[in-house]
Amino acid sequence: MKEILYLEVPTADIAAVRQWLQTDFQPRYGEKVLTTEGFRLKITTATTTAGAPISENLPEELSVFIWSVQRTTYLKVFRWAEQPFPQEKEILQQLTKEIRSRFPNHYPEPPAIDLSQQSIFEALAPYYPLTVKYFQKMPNGEYDLKRAYWWEQRWRQGVRNPQQPRQVVFSSTGDWVRGRGAGGAGEAGGDKKITSPSSPTYDLIYIGGALGVIHAAVMAKLGYKVLLVERMPFGRMNREWNISRDEIQSLLNLGLITPAELDTIIAREYKDGFNKFFDANNPKKLRSPVLHTPTVLNLGLDSEKLLQLCGQKLQAAGGEIWDETEFIRADINESQVVLKVKHLCSEIEKQVSGRLLVDAMGTASPIAWQLNGGRAFDSVCPTVGAVIESGFEPGVWDSELGDVLNSHGDISRGRQLIWELFPAAGDELTIYLFHYHEVNAENPGSLLEMYEDFFTILPEYRRCDMEKLVWKKPTFGYIPGHFSVGSGDRKVAFDRLIAIGDAASLQSPLIFTGFGSLVRNLGRLTKLLDIALKHDLLSFQHLNRIRAYQTNVSVTWLFSKGMMVPTGKFLPPQRVNSMLNTFFGLLAEAPPEVADNFIKDRCDWLTFNRLALKAAKKNPALLLWIWELAGSKDLLRWLGSYFTFSRHALISTLLSGWFPQFLNRVGSWLEKRNPALWLRLQAINYAISIGKPRSATQFAKTSPEAIIEKFSH
Repeated sequence: MKEILYLEVPTADIAAVRQWLQTDFQPRYGEKVLTTEGFRLKITTATTTAGAPISENLPEELSVFIWSVQRTTYLKVFRWAEQPFPQEKEILQQLTKEIRSRFPNHYPEPPAIDLSQQSIFEALAPYYPLTVKYFQKMPNGEYDLKRAYWWEQRWRQGVRNPQQPRQVVFSSTGDWVRGRGAGGAGEAGGDKKITSPSSPTYDLIYIGGALGVIHAAVMAKLGYKVLLVERMPFGRMNREWNISRDEIQSLLNLGLITPAELDTIIAREYKDGFNKFFDANNPKKLRSPVLHTPTVLNLGLDSEKLLQLCGQKLQAAGGEIWDETEFIRADINESQVVLKVKHLCSEIEKQVSGRLLVDAMGTASPIAWQLNGGRAFDSVCPTVGAVIESGFEPGVWDSELGDVLNSHGDISRGRQLIWELFPAAGDELTIYLFHYHEVNAENPGSLLEMYEDFFTILPEYRRCDMEKLVWKKPTFGYIPGHFSVGSGDRKVAFDRLIAIGDAASLQSPLIFTGFGSLVRNLGRLTKLLDIALKHDLLSFQHLNRIRAYQTNVSVTWLFSKGMMVPTGKFLPPQRVNSMLNTFFGLLAEAPPEVADNFIKDRCDWLTFNRLALKAAKKNPALLLWIWELAGSKDLLRWLGSYFTFSRHALISTLLSGWFPQFLNRVGSWLEKRNPALWLRLQAINYAISIGKPRSATQFAKTSPEAIIEKFSH
């Protein structure tokens, strides 16, 4: 028996597919015999040549059947004999063409709703029944479902109107559109220009209280007057954070938290993390063992406790927090930025001024969309999940283990779904479901559709009775990615404005969100921003040097590209899992520090090339697959990234031995005489040192003392 066809049919309605196969589909050759989940195709006299008798050695039949998993229908065709069935190629082509026509890709839209007439539960129940059912079981479920709906609508609006994004930032010089260019100071939509106060009230104004409060607290402790503006009630989070101990150390190094405080925000530290992708439909050579990553994302943080702690630190240092306050617009002039905001509870509008505006609003940031116009983001991971307090049977999961990346099936309705599972406090588990996705106006990516998947297929992923689970809160968001060819490819700054976190979208394309990028780059961001503020270097040309861009991260975007199913196209269902197993199999065979460095954005030029060559040797078809997915345009962009990566590696090699020592010697007088040059040289120094891999010896040093020693050096 041999498999000769495997298709993904992008619908959850298996009954409709079965009905079509058994009733509507009429193969041009053979005799159709119905079965429980499809049909058999037998040879008839009409299919033999010139009516000759059927030989015992000729194949007797094909078996066509379907099954359902991941809210998706799959179809396979098996041949019982080794030699081809008569007209076999034509039969398979007919079946593929007709089933694609009958069941095309479909990208549902969330309905337009009027919450003045009904609740969010009543409005969405006909479309997302399981989502409504389980959100109703969560504390604050109605509020959180409204926020998920709002987030998706905001994201879709930005994706579908990239060329004319909503203008929210205005310059007195008119120098604004996509970063630099002719643009609109003055009125927009009947809104008059804000009158500027005589002098700024604050040094820094952060918009966005999740990632924003972490850095705001650091800058307030340095003596700057800081204001944080947050749209939600401060401290509420719809996402949990995981990180490793060596990365979280930067919060201690900057004096933001103490070791004792760190212990209070760590909900769980697990012993090992698993990475495994479904390979039942992969050829034997493309199957891989479990990749163990015990030091990747192995700290589960209590995100709300961390936010509250940072908020307390911010206020203790003289900073202020305005929560439930929405950003409306900002006017920038030569001396300050003036914000117009609205308190959502009272509907009162007010204005405030500062020297520098920091955009930490994430993927929904209208500033990020305006700044980058048509290429605000190239990719996104629509991510949903929940924190579950209890309800899993004993033995389903060991709380000492984490699932870093896992797939339990092939491509599902045009997406390769991937799970993450992290133990938290007590019996709690934080579970995520996401997929890598191209930003596409026809198919922006849906949180609500993903939630319906999540609540349907969670028992497939981890054995459970959904009615016994105790839900603590949902976790959701859009995690963006930008495929930067060079450091100036994405704009993260303007005069008196800079973006951080997901709004800057410069994080790893593999598993890290803006939180991981911010924490890893917190020292660099703080040091460079401190220099800029002390010397009033707040123009675009200076602020644009303060970014989390890494050439080794930029070049790995092709890896995430291989996990995206292009909108409107069909791929062999096992294709993405085959690519993932190829690469993760190599990481599993390598020393543990190789995977640790790669996943934590510390992969160097030699390691990257070595892994790429091994992958091509192990699976020569990989190059063709990447070409099919990326296309010539994106491959050329990637070659530009690779050239930048190679050039950076060469420059780093030439400078790293002497440049940091040189800066230490000249710093005291150079900063006073030429602060702009000092800022530029410090940015270069961070660029050549950031992302360097840890050696096996360093990898073995996991004690807090060893880590502190490394960072202090």
